[in-house]
Amino acid sequence: MARPAGAVHGLDRRGEDSQIARAFIGVRDLLLRGDFGRGERISELPLVARLGVSRTPIRLALERLAHMGLLDAGVTGGFTVREFSLSEVLDAIEVRGVLEGTAARLAAERLSNDSELAALRRHCAGMERMERLTIDSFSEYMDLNEAFHSAVMDLAKSPMLRRNLEQVIQLPFASPSAMVFPTSVLARSQELFSIANEHHHALVEAIAAHQGTRAESLAREHAFVGSRALELALSDNNALKRVPGGSLINVSLR
Repeated sequence: MARPAGAVHGLDRRGEDSQIARAFIGVRDLLLRGDFGRGERISELPLVARLGVSRTPIRLALERLAHMGLLDAGVTGGFTVREFSLSEVLDAIEVRGVLEGTAARLAAERLSNDSELAALRRHCAGMERMERLTIDSFSEYMDLNEAFHSAVMDLAKSPMLRRNLEQVIQLPFASPSAMVFPTSVLARSQELFSIANEHHHALVEAIAAHQGTRAESLAREHAFVGSRALELALSDNNALKRVPGGSLINVSLR
């Protein structure tokens, strides 16, 4: 008995989507691990063999990575690995700080009921219960930190702002948790960890009190901690290797 055309199409579509997702994740991981050098041209056929997916998903993955800013698209076709200067990386973190600051201000201004803060308080309390970052705790901390930042954006109630922030944090070193793992091996890790937790706690208080200007300032200062941690990591090869996408950063370019 023949299968309905729609069912066959559905299966094909799911398989195609799976291949595209696999290609994207695979190429992105290779880039972030440093398997390709800055400025290196990316060839599709070797990736087909390496990742075990067909050429079309690879091409779509490369186009998406170029849109994210991790690759440069050539005028005559093809893609090369993007190189970032230190100033570009710091600018990306600062832009995130501006957007998250706006989100925090809107969250404070648009809060209509204290119960809306339940998730934010829960994530904050979870991070505060950790006395320090360790190899066993950093993964949980990263999850809580990401959830905290996402909850602030939820409270801002601004799809437009969320879309712009999502574009910025697609650069791996600009995400809210980019410096959590690298920071864990720095000599000043406990100091930076304590400062970050203080910012989280104060931010919850400011939003709860409808203090928009204070909330915005705290969120921007919080992003600055990430910039400071990156600068500290530059003097520590072990820490720099742990920065997501660190291999794409040319530290000699300011």
